[in-house]
Amino acid sequence: MGKIIIYEHANFKGLSKEFTTNISNLKDVDWNDVVSSVKVIGQPWVAYEHINYGGRFLVFEEGEHNFVGKDMNDKISSLQLITENLHHPQITLYEHINYQGKARVIKEATNLGAGHDNDIMSSHKVQRGAWLLCEHSDGGGIQYIAREHENLPNYKAINFNDKLSFLRPLRPGCGC
Repeated sequence: MGKIIIYEHANFKGLSKEFTTNISNLKDVDWNDVVSSVKVIGQPWVAYEHINYGGRFLVFEEGEHNFVGKDMNDKISSLQLITENLHHPQITLYEHINYQGKARVIKEATNLGAGHDNDIMSSHKVQRGAWLLCEHSDGGGIQYIAREHENLPNYKAINFNDKLSFLRPLRPGCGC
């Protein structure tokens, strides 16, 4: 399904450790706050700043990531495998809370910042896949992972109301 190999240093140097299931606290395996590069085979993984999948996060899709970035270097404390079927993704965005107002069905990466729906969405329902929602149209700012069958009636709960500018489905890996 999915595998992540974490490395102590950038460019896959130093000690390494492999995971095929979630780990809520890297301290349990003596790997807290020491990850600098990763390789992912198959499904994407999410690396979190805090234990129990909290704080800032990075999504790692299949491939080699020779540096996790200065903001998360040596700051990763938990890892979570994306288990959803990522083929044929679909999310419905709503203009107002509680799934009210204009609805928009999205099936691919979409830059809302370039259209009429920038910074107006307030709730969503995920039909299929897992989605990365971003505050800014360049993928930056506040981010949120919306997962299959998740219904989020009010973006105020995640400090995201009227801030969504870009979203994209997470890409399935081939596991090659």
